[in-house]
Amino acid sequence: MRRLTSYATAPADESSPTYHGWWVVVGCSLIALFICGFGLYGQGIYLAELQRAHGWQTAQLSAASTLSLLVSSVLVAFTSDLMVWMGLRSLLLCGTSSLAASTTILALMTHPWQLYLAFLLMALGSTCMGTVVVAIVVNSWFEQRRGLALSLALNGATCGGVILVPALLALVGTIGFTLAMLAATATILVVLVPVVLALSGRRTQERLEQYFARADYHEGIGQAPTSPSRRALLRMIGFWTIAVPFAIALLAGVGLIVHQVPFLEPIIGRSAAGFAVTITASMAVVGRICLGAFVDRVDPRSASAAFMIIQAAALVIVLQTSNPTVLLFAFGLYGFSIGHLTTLPSLIIQREIGPAAFGTALGLSTAIGGIGSAFGPGLLGLIRSLTGGYAAALVLCLVLTITAASLVLLREP
Repeated sequence: MRRLTSYATAPADESSPTYHGWWVVVGCSLIALFICGFGLYGQGIYLAELQRAHGWQTAQLSAASTLSLLVSSVLVAFTSDLMVWMGLRSLLLCGTSSLAASTTILALMTHPWQLYLAFLLMALGSTCMGTVVVAIVVNSWFEQRRGLALSLALNGATCGGVILVPALLALVGTIGFTLAMLAATATILVVLVPVVLALSGRRTQERLEQYFARADYHEGIGQAPTSPSRRALLRMIGFWTIAVPFAIALLAGVGLIVHQVPFLEPIIGRSAAGFAVTITASMAVVGRICLGAFVDRVDPRSASAAFMIIQAAALVIVLQTSNPTVLLFAFGLYGFSIGHLTTLPSLIIQREIGPAAFGTALGLSTAIGGIGSAFGPGLLGLIRSLTGGYAAALVLCLVLTITAASLVLLREP
């Protein structure tokens, strides 16, 4: 691997606002905003508009969404390998192109099979620009302020639901779905391509080379990695005490968020239910900022358990009331505590498994959590259909969350 320049190896003041790593955080946040806004939160809009326009069956459309989540959850396990083989710039440009192609297909599609193609391209975009890529890039720039930097970068993902989804809905109502999706494609290319080119410049590339060199990727960018294998990680008890509790918590969390509007609408009305979604997403942003303020000084496992207990408390409140104000408070509390599910696993892996296997372990853990969360909406929907209400489904979410809080405190001897 070529010799690194002095600015890639010299100590830096991470607390300084002029530190270049904070500009990297801004770029990562924008990437997360677009991939989660259009690639995840926007899926509900796509399905509703396509059903309205073509009359396709809900099950047919939902299957495409589930397939997208499952494929992205499998591919994300290989994100660190892709970054080493392709380099950061090529990886991010591939993700940008895939996302733009998917929104273009959605705008012009006339047959159901095209929806599956569009959602598979979204899955590829999520792999190339998702949380694992963001975490690796941020990790390469930060050590002392890593928790704060990662919390701020991943806040972009939540802001995708707060900013892009309402904007896309307003655009669809004004100019129609086709033109709105073509406008989304243009926005993706106009904004993300310059961001990707700036973010993946020489300084970040050399930071990643240094990072992967420390992580035993001895040949550097463009060569096959030699870091600890996935098989070795799967034999580690410590890895499973990270992956399993967060997968359980994600199953409950994603399921609840997807069913939030159907649960609340009969109780408080459609507009108030939509407001509850906004509160939940906005409080997730607040929660991540608060988490970033202290997470570098505490044990991330204990912090995870504490946030999961807050989620459980919010679920208890939801089960006990039908008062609109109290329900909005409860879902705001739930949103405040849900951001840790994507921030804290990377910090635990960095501390306990170490940099030599960070990218591989985080990708594998994210894949396990993603597969688990993909089944959350279907499981809660099935329970709702069998019982005629959401009470049993909420009780299941409560039990799963408490179980996850207990398991995350376990450590490998």
